[in-house]
Amino acid sequence: MLKVSGLSLQLGSQLVLQDIAFSLPQQGILGVIGPNGAGKSSLLKLISRALPPTCGQILLRQRPLSQYTNQQLARTLAVVSQHPPPLFALTVFQVAAMGLLPHKSWFETTNSSDRASVTRALNKVGLANKADVLIDTLSGGELQRLYIARALVQQPALLLLDEPTNHLDVQYQHQVLQLLRELNIPVLVCIHDLNLAALYCDSLLLLNKGHQVAFGTPEQVLQHQQLQQVFALECQVSRHPALDKLQITFLPPGAA
Repeated sequence: MLKVSGLSLQLGSQLVLQDIAFSLPQQGILGVIGPNGAGKSSLLKLISRALPPTCGQILLRQRPLSQYTNQQLARTLAVVSQHPPPLFALTVFQVAAMGLLPHKSWFETTNSSDRASVTRALNKVGLANKADVLIDTLSGGELQRLYIARALVQQPALLLLDEPTNHLDVQYQHQVLQLLRELNIPVLVCIHDLNLAALYCDSLLLLNKGHQVAFGTPEQVLQHQQLQQVFALECQVSRHPALDKLQITFLPPGAA
C-alpha cells in the first residue's frame, strides 16, 4: 500500500527528517513513535502531501504520490490531524458527512445510502446519539472521535492519524485503537504511548531528532537499549502476563 524510501525534509536551515525508509502492507497498523520533536507529525504531512519532501520517494499503491490529483488522493487516503481547523455552528452529523465530499460532484445531493454511511461511522465511534448536537458542545475527546468518524465516511484505502488518543479517556483510547484494528485497511498512526503501541500495532517506526532509529515488529523496536537511548530514561521492558504483549515502564531519574 505504501512504500517510503530515502525520504528527507529540510525547512530552512533545519533538517527535520533524514533518509526515512519503511513500507506498509495492505492491512495492519504501523505506529510511528518517538519523543517530541522526532519528526512524527512532519512525516504524516509528507505522506498526506501537505508538505513536499526535499528528497526521496513516496509510493502509494506502487504509484508516486506526486502523480495523484487532489481528488484521487482524497479518495485514497484520509487524515485525522492532531490540530484540525476549527468548525462552528455545525452538527455532529454535518461534520461527519464532510467525508462524503471526495465522492460527490459539486451539485450532487446526499442520498439515503450516504446518510446510512454517516450513521454507521458515528455508531462506530460512539456518537450516534449526538448526531443532531452542535459540535461546539462536544468535549475534546468527543471531537477527536468525530474527526475519526469523518475519515471513516471518506472510505479511504489508507488512514493516517496524528496522536488520535491524546485527548481521550482510557476507555476511548482502547475503543478507538480497537476500532482501527477492525477496519481491515492499512493504518499509519503517530502515537506517544508505547504500551498502546505495543498492544495494537503490527509494526513500529521509531524516530529520534528526524532520524530513523528502528523499523520492524514491536519486539524488534521496543528494545531496552534503544528506548533508553532515545528517551534518555532508564526503562524496563517486560511481557504482560495476561496479554502476552510487551510492556514498557520508564523509571524516574536515579530510581534505577
